[in-house]
Amino acid sequence: MKKILALALGAALSLSLLAACSNSNAGSSSSVEPSEPVTSAPTVQPITIKVGATPAPHAEVLEVVKEILAEQNITLEIVEYTDYIIPNEALESGENDANYFQHITYLNTFNEEHNTHLVSVGKIHYEPFGIYAGKTASLADLADGAQIGIPNDRSNGGRALLLLQEQGLITLADNVGLDPTVLDIQENPHNYKIEELEAAQLPRSLDSLDIAVINGNFAIDAGLKVADALAIEADDSVAAQAYANVLAVTEGNENNEAIQALLAALKSEKVKEFMNETYQGAVVPLF
Repeated sequence: MKKILALALGAALSLSLLAACSNSNAGSSSSVEPSEPVTSAPTVQPITIKVGATPAPHAEVLEVVKEILAEQNITLEIVEYTDYIIPNEALESGENDANYFQHITYLNTFNEEHNTHLVSVGKIHYEPFGIYAGKTASLADLADGAQIGIPNDRSNGGRALLLLQEQGLITLADNVGLDPTVLDIQENPHNYKIEELEAAQLPRSLDSLDIAVINGNFAIDAGLKVADALAIEADDSVAAQAYANVLAVTEGNENNEAIQALLAALKSEKVKEFMNETYQGAVVPLF
């Protein structure tokens, strides 16, 4: 009987201790707020960058880049312009994050003339300048006093004059550098009339000009092909470096992560293949 009583008391004590432990754990749990579901590492916040560009080839190339950046959670907004001034003004004011339409010589000249603070992040491609037929079908057929159209901005106009000199149509003064003006024409034996027009207007003015020296992007936009040009700059000329088209930003934003991602996408193999296949020598990758 004493043995049975001792066993009963031991069992009761064990149950009591178990209950105490149970109540202690319950109290501990009730003091904690319900936890949120456990997730993996946080996703990168989506970023949108606005880039100014002329329609062809720049905006077309950026459409390819857009797909590459989307995989990195970066949305590329392409803002198209048909002139060379407004996209730089929009970049300087902060309206856009970058632009891709101009060569480095034009960028440097623009900064000097407009007191802007734009810099190149990297060279992307080169568009050889071409001389295209208007009323006259070949350079050999140019008559005395023929009208020759060139861009009216300093850097592109100078580039056009250098190409005309290469073709023996005019002679420029010595040491004129990369941006001569019509005032630097030293010899013009056939009295050619040099008509300075807005670059975008040159393709549309071919019907009223004998020939015109046209920027690569505006030639492409107008459906003019390098293969049909009367003369073009050589791929290995000084012009290929001096007139390399660049990705530009405002000074201080060169190392921005999104901008660097944009630069990497522009220099990708996918973009190189697109340039070569689409433009057939009118756009030459520099990477």
